[in-house]
Amino acid sequence: MGSVKDLRIIQSPSEHDAGTGHFYFSDRYSVFDWGEMPDLIIGKGKALCIIGAFFFEKLETLGKNTPYQGLVSDVKVKSLSELTSPVDLMQVSLVRVIKPKIENNIYDYSDYRNLPGNILIPLEVIYRNSLPAGSSVFRRMQNGSLNPGDLGLSKMPEPNDILPAPLLDVSTKLEVTDRYLNWQEAQNISALSDTELSEIKNTTIEINKLISAVADKAGLVNEDGKVEYAFDSQRKLMLVDILGTPDECRFTYESMPVSKEVARIYYRNTAWFEVIEAAKKRDRTNWKNLVNEQPPKLPFRLFELICQLYQGACNEITQKEWFSTPPLIEVLQEIQEQINP
Repeated sequence: MGSVKDLRIIQSPSEHDAGTGHFYFSDRYSVFDWGEMPDLIIGKGKALCIIGAFFFEKLETLGKNTPYQGLVSDVKVKSLSELTSPVDLMQVSLVRVIKPKIENNIYDYSDYRNLPGNILIPLEVIYRNSLPAGSSVFRRMQNGSLNPGDLGLSKMPEPNDILPAPLLDVSTKLEVTDRYLNWQEAQNISALSDTELSEIKNTTIEINKLISAVADKAGLVNEDGKVEYAFDSQRKLMLVDILGTPDECRFTYESMPVSKEVARIYYRNTAWFEVIEAAKKRDRTNWKNLVNEQPPKLPFRLFELICQLYQGACNEITQKEWFSTPPLIEVLQEIQEQINP
């Protein structure tokens, strides 16, 4: 069980063969690497499941290798076009997850040098089309861990800058707290060849183009997003987890976030957020053990609106009315009033 998805293993992966599993998309959500938050966002699981299937099916028509086998409805595995109502269960191929060793707060990825295939690549690859005010780029520039040249920029960016070309960024996937890397570090810890690294970058750019085109048709802007990869048993690059959803992408509508960023905006103004930020500065790997305070529940009306946000986004992205919910623009206008009274 993860913070937002549950996995039922039907057949475990081996060194040479993929496994099979069921992803259950729950209504749980997570922010700031905390894990499960106190509210369940009604309809979120089904909305994300449908959006994920939508993009996997489109990517497969483009020849991309995905883990997607279909959606589970009435104990049968079906394609999206065979469904009459949304579901929250997806059947997927599984690969091995090899966690790095840790000693004295240092992660050891040396095992990856001897793993030929059928493994998760321990990276999250991020594409950035713009730099909205909430982007982690600005925080990293403030603390000195990043400078404009690292992103191919000639000057310090401003919030809401639209980038002349998409930027690719990368972080760890299997550490307690995501840690941003430069591309040489990413290649080294994952034991990637130059060709494999190039394929990851090129595939991410292609995925970004697809998601951006779909978002544009829905009246949304794809600001940034993340993609995760594995090698199948033949060491062929394969997409994993899920992509293109409001949890994996930062979508906006007229600068309003269409994602759990709405919840992040609310929680950044709470005492709980200040506590966890201080704990992360004290101990990057064990910071949760330093936090005794629990996050508060969302205000009830904001909670209702976030539920409608996910459902409306699913309708708009897939161009099909899976959920009976107010138009997305109306939901976003009221959210704006809630978070900026």
